[in-house]
Amino acid sequence: MATDVFTPEKRSAVMRAVKSRDTTPELAVRRILRTAGIGYRLGGRGLPGRPDLVMSGRRVAVFVHGCFWHGHDCARGARQPRANADYWSAKIGRNRSRDATTRDALEATGWRVVTVWECDMKAGGFAEDLIAEVRGQAATVSASGASSA
Repeated sequence: MATDVFTPEKRSAVMRAVKSRDTTPELAVRRILRTAGIGYRLGGRGLPGRPDLVMSGRRVAVFVHGCFWHGHDCARGARQPRANADYWSAKIGRNRSRDATTRDALEATGWRVVTVWECDMKAGGFAEDLIAEVRGQAATVSASGASSA
């Protein structure tokens, strides 16, 4: 078993500093949409899963997911923590299950759900793909762009 490089107190402080709102990827997505002239609201109160961004007129809910926290199938998302592995595996599994339930609930009420993965933001053409998907102009979005999965 590998030991943590931080003391329990330091690890606790590091984990407390992890933000769930106004993250760097979320701010980048907001900047892209604002630059494209696409309006949105924050928080998604009253909607299943409280999407990060909501465009009521377009009936689009946008979730900005960190690959590790939501168990994406990329290298970062597939990384398994060595410390407290059982806890983290269960936690990420619950996150994935909740994400699927949320998507189903939103789609059942007529919303389009756009999921932006942290790793996809590094791909060339990401901004154009995201804008097209939000506007509903993208029939399918390549794996290198914003994905709905």
